Amino acid sequence: MATALLQSSLHSLPLLARGKVRDNYAVGEDRILMIASDRLSAFDVVMGEPIPGKGELLTKMALFWFDRLGHVVPNHLTGEAPESVVAPDEVGQVQGRAMLVKRLKPLPVEAVVRGYLAGSGWKEYQESQSVCGVALPAGLKNASKLPEPIFTPATKAEMGEHDENISFERMAEIVGRELSEKVRDVAIRLYKEAAAYALTKGIIIADTKFEFGLDADGTLTLMDEVLTPDSSRYWPVEGYQEGINPPSYDKQFVRDWLEQATVDGQPWGKKAPAPALPADVIERTASKYREALDRLTR
Repeated sequence: MATALLQSSLHSLPLLARGKVRDNYAVGEDRILMIASDRLSAFDVVMGEPIPGKGELLTKMALFWFDRLGHVVPNHLTGEAPESVVAPDEVGQVQGRAMLVKRLKPLPVEAVVRGYLAGSGWKEYQESQSVCGVALPAGLKNASKLPEPIFTPATKAEMGEHDENISFERMAEIVGRELSEKVRDVAIRLYKEAAAYALTKGIIIADTKFEFGLDADGTLTLMDEVLTPDSSRYWPVEGYQEGINPPSYDKQFVRDWLEQATVDGQPWGKKAPAPALPADVIERTASKYREALDRLTR
C-alpha cells in the first residue's frame, strides 16, 4: 500500500475545495479532479491521523458501484484517466485514489435511503414513530428491517456542522416537487439494486446517502462518491441481530472508541481537535474498509 495521504497538494491545478475526505481541483471550466485522501471524519470532525489506503479503497468501491448501477441513472465520470491532467511529479498523489468527473450543478439536498432503522432514524422513531415525516409501524426495534425502504432527505451542512434531516415536503420547497420526486424514485431504485446485490455477498446495506447534480442539459446525474462505507451503513449478515447495533464495516469502530475517549481527563466533546487515534484503532479501521471491498467484489 502506498504512503498514506492526509492532504493532497497539487501545483498544476487550482484547488476548489477540501471536504472531510476529498480534495477537489478544477480542470478547465467543465471538469473536476476529485482526490480521495486517507482522512477520516467522525461526528463531523476530521481526525488528525490518516487511515492508510482508505482513499484508494473508497475510490475502488465507488467505481465498482458506478459501473454496476450505470443503467439506472447517468453518473459524473468522464472515463478519462485522472493521471492525464496532473504534472508528472503529482501522479503519486492521484494514482488509484482519484476520479476525473464532469462539473455539475449540485443539488443542495442529500438523498438518504434507509432500509433499516439505525442511527438518527432509530432515535427519531423512538420519539415520534416516524423518520423525516415518514410514519412507520409500531413495535420496530433498533436495526429492524423496514417494510419498504424509505426516502429521508437531508440538507448539506457546512464543514464541521451536522447534516439536518428534513421532510420530503421541505425538499420539494427547496428544489421543486417534480425534481424531488425523480430524485426519490431514482435513489430508492439505486438502493434496492445495491442492497440486493450486497446481500448475495453477505453484506447488509442498512442505509446510504446519494448526491445528485444537474448537467448542462438539466439531466439528473449521480455524483460524488456512491455506496462506500463512508456514505453508507454496512453490516455483515453474520453479525446482524434486531435490537442491537450490529458490528459494521463503516466508521463505527472509530466512533465507539471516540465515545469512550477523554481529553485532559474529560470526555471528548465531539468538537475539533479530535483525540489522537491509537495505532490499533487505525489498523482495525483500515482492515474493515479492506474487508468490505473484498467481500463486495470477490
